Amino acid sequence: MTADVDAAMGRALELAAAAQRWGDTPIGAVVLGPDGAVLAEAANEREKRGDPTAHAEVLALRAAAAVHGDGWRLTGCTLVVTLEPCTMCAGATVLSRVDRVVYGADDPKAGAAGSLWDVVRDRRLNHRPEVTAGVRAEESATLLRAFFRAKRGL
Repeated sequence: MTADVDAAMGRALELAAAAQRWGDTPIGAVVLGPDGAVLAEAANEREKRGDPTAHAEVLALRAAAAVHGDGWRLTGCTLVVTLEPCTMCAGATVLSRVDRVVYGADDPKAGAAGSLWDVVRDRRLNHRPEVTAGVRAEESATLLRAFFRAKRGL
């Protein structure tokens, strides 16, 4: 793991904690450009915006596309996210042509980067990003467990 990716995951964890403070599931995402610099970042905002598509990954990919310089194509970029992407986010990742996905905790109930489905590496699609799983996974999982315990009043 490069220092850029570790730092980006640290920032994604900070963003996830912020999402939790405003009532959203604590997930954060950072998009790194080909040079390793941060292009965009976001936290989940589904509750905040009342928008079912306002996942951290989608918001970060949209923001990155606005500044990357190649339109919607994020060729050479890396998506760093605290939780394994769901089918929507995995699809957005494939369609944006991100080269690499790095995530923290696995999501056995909705993960689409290898846990439940493997959208990002589906050979039938025209783009398959490299996937690195488990980066700072315990930190990501701890945030999520605490959030859901609190929501359930445990």
